[in-house]
Amino acid sequence: MTPDQVKLVQLSFSKVAPISEQAAMLFYDRLFEIAPQVKSMFPADMTEQRKKLMAMLAAVVNGLNNLESILPAASALATRHLSYGAKAEHYPVVGAALLWTLEKGLGDGWTPEVADAWTTAYGTLSGYMISEAYGSPQAAE
Repeated sequence: MTPDQVKLVQLSFSKVAPISEQAAMLFYDRLFEIAPQVKSMFPADMTEQRKKLMAMLAAVVNGLNNLESILPAASALATRHLSYGAKAEHYPVVGAALLWTLEKGLGDGWTPEVADAWTTAYGTLSGYMISEAYGSPQAAE
């Protein structure tokens, strides 16, 4: 990620953070709409899960200036996801739901540059998590 992309992700996330509960609800509604098979991996009461999602996103976004600082937590999260039944092919679906949520939450602030920055950020992190959980990304396919 370029420094400009990091700034775009951080600035745009700061606009979503005040509506974090609504954003998390939008995200999970979208995720379960496009991938209903993953719903069984989640608790019936999503209150805590939504808080965890937004806390993790905040930690990642704030750590983008020093990517190495967030990699241990990303590795641990990838390993935990394995125990929940997550598969490598779920990562692109989650990314699509996240980008859709950000687009809805940011409205006019969702520019091509912001979309590209978030796509790069998610691709970088999810690629790392897949390699941590399953070995090389190619082996996961």
